[in-house]
Amino acid sequence: MGATKTDEYTESQILVATLAKAIGHPARVAIIEYLMKVDSCICGDIVDVLPLAQPTVSRHLKELKNAGLIRGNVIGNSICYCIDKNAVDTLQTYFAGLIHTISIKDKTCC
Repeated sequence: MGATKTDEYTESQILVATLAKAIGHPARVAIIEYLMKVDSCICGDIVDVLPLAQPTVSRHLKELKNAGLIRGNVIGNSICYCIDKNAVDTLQTYFAGLIHTISIKDKTCC
């Protein structure tokens, strides 16, 4: 497989793709949904509600954090996670624009 030519895409396209890729796994969607319910939590809390082992949850949290969808702050021996509103705003803006564009297109397509 060839190398991705990211220099041929806009910053916005790369950002949206990175965020979308991060939520491209059901466990990560479940983590995001859990964080929306509780506002913040520690990794152990997430392990208690998901059918995954702690190392697997940690790996998914790392992917979400690396993409910028969540933030984590160390509190004592634990890490408190929360959703990054800016990342969610980016996705919301992108998908709202997509929906708007589709809604004004000619309905005879496909």
